Amino acid sequence: MIPNLSEPSGWLPLFFLVAMGIAMVAYVVLDGYDLGVGILLNQASESEKDIMISSIGPFWDANETWLVLGVGVLLIAFPMAHGIILTELYLPVGIMLAGLILRGVSFDFRAKAHLSQKSVWNFLFFFGSFLAAASQGVMVGREVIGFDSGYLGWIFSFIVALCLPAGYALLGAGWLIMKTSGDLQLKAVGWARRCLLLTALGVGIISVATPFFSAEIAAKWFNFPNVFFLLPFPVLTLACFVLIDLSLLKMQRNKPAPVWIPFALSVAIFVLAFLGIAYSMFPYIVVDKMTIWEAASATESLWVIFWGAVVVLPTIIGYTIYSYKIFWGKTEPLSYY
Repeated sequence: MIPNLSEPSGWLPLFFLVAMGIAMVAYVVLDGYDLGVGILLNQASESEKDIMISSIGPFWDANETWLVLGVGVLLIAFPMAHGIILTELYLPVGIMLAGLILRGVSFDFRAKAHLSQKSVWNFLFFFGSFLAAASQGVMVGREVIGFDSGYLGWIFSFIVALCLPAGYALLGAGWLIMKTSGDLQLKAVGWARRCLLLTALGVGIISVATPFFSAEIAAKWFNFPNVFFLLPFPVLTLACFVLIDLSLLKMQRNKPAPVWIPFALSVAIFVLAFLGIAYSMFPYIVVDKMTIWEAASATESLWVIFWGAVVVLPTIIGYTIYSYKIFWGKTEPLSYY
């Protein structure tokens, strides 16, 4: 099933799988927290909403670059899988794009519209954020079960569609804890605690359902001695949830606690969940149907794309790190003047 990895026809598809994985993890974490801030927007006062928007202002548009990169790699490097995946996910992808467009329009119009209309654009920013996050939840749910068409598969996908926005809201609350102070920071601590349980439920459901829908995935996780080698994944994930809760509890009681812990450990949970899904699916790009080598473009085409990726990927990583370095620190009130 796995070809000779010393040959370009073997390692080039693997390289692009890793590149696509990096892009999707970066998107989920980076755009995840600003989607989370949008989902939490309706819980704040008018003045707090301006600070929340300001906290993501320098980053949110660039964060979506990673989604474009990930989908671009899928299209160019794995065209056969792209056709299957986008056909199966046509409706949720369309809804996601509508949500992202609505967010972009609302972000600008809320600052330029008449004061009496500002609340409408604030709500639309929240609604667009939730719509994009929920549709991504459906997409994740459908992908990890190999697009199972039974009613259990759809129930699972809609449960993930509810839990993923909670996970994004946890990231967003963690971001606000780092970037704000005073009453808003304390509110963010409360939001994070409320989102923590639903996020844990989502991670647990995905962990249980993925092997349930695929006997091959179940064998990879539960056969001896794999189960012992893979035990750190659930243990570390559980430890992250516990440590986040303890940290948030300290903050609520006004005890000293590093403000970066909830966000950093939330990121760790998403990374661990992604690594678990990646291990479950490999070497398939469509579960139990198509491997990355079966879906890959011709080796000659991959060579051309490879040299482009070698330039583009480090460039995107570099400017992302630079932008966060420039705009690091506590958020100031938003101003367009």
